[in-house]
Amino acid sequence: MKVDFLYSTDFYGMNARELSHTCMHLLCLAGEGSFVFNEHCYHIAKNDLVVIPMPHRIKNLAAHADLQVEWLAADYKHLQNLLPSNNYSIGGSISLNQDPVIKLTDEQVRHLLDDFHRVRDRMDDRHMQFHQELMDSLCLTMMYDIFEAHAQREATDSHTDRTAYIVKQLMTLLSTGISRTERNVSYYAERLNVSPKYLSATIKRVTGHNVTSYIDRYTIPILKGYLDDERLSLTQIAEQMNFTTLSYFSRYCTKHLGQSPSDYRLSLQPKSE
Repeated sequence: MKVDFLYSTDFYGMNARELSHTCMHLLCLAGEGSFVFNEHCYHIAKNDLVVIPMPHRIKNLAAHADLQVEWLAADYKHLQNLLPSNNYSIGGSISLNQDPVIKLTDEQVRHLLDDFHRVRDRMDDRHMQFHQELMDSLCLTMMYDIFEAHAQREATDSHTDRTAYIVKQLMTLLSTGISRTERNVSYYAERLNVSPKYLSATIKRVTGHNVTSYIDRYTIPILKGYLDDERLSLTQIAEQMNFTTLSYFSRYCTKHLGQSPSDYRLSLQPKSE
């Protein structure tokens, strides 16, 4: 069964199969524990935050008797779509795939616990007309609190190896908006002076995701921006984004927006009473 939000204090439940589509956010409040992720063993103690997309990849959970945790899982793709593409979330997700544990201050723990509890307390209020919008705003608050703590950790770390350089350069290229017209892996491999196979393998190893997923994450906000502009016809948008045919453009929209470009535009219209 697919879940949108799940809150728990059960450490051993954090890698359940039904959470495979989520992003896991776990706070260690007391005691100690450990787990294996990406073939590395991580130890957690009080004030540690763990952030892991698709937590079913976690293995070998172990906990001391005094371990106390709270965790919140939310749909990973939905969380990604809440944020603009050229933001800290992409670089942050790459770093967290390499080391998912962040040491927090007491103040940061209090803020994040408040975030967890606000989501927990409202996630079942589905009778509300604007429940999804409410939950989105609460999740955004939580994510920016996490970004703040993570950014402080990253400021003290330096990654200079070639694989980290390749990843950083790819994200720099994508942040220019070049994916508006260039969405083939081979284009980015050529710009970075590596083979498409090397680029794909490096990105997958470092981030846990494939190259096209990052290209799409930068492209989708551009696509939405064009569709939101009623002055542009669908044909004009397809041409500006370098789609070879209108049908290919329509398939791309349907795949990434969940609806055709025409239906997406209709969804933007005010609903009649």
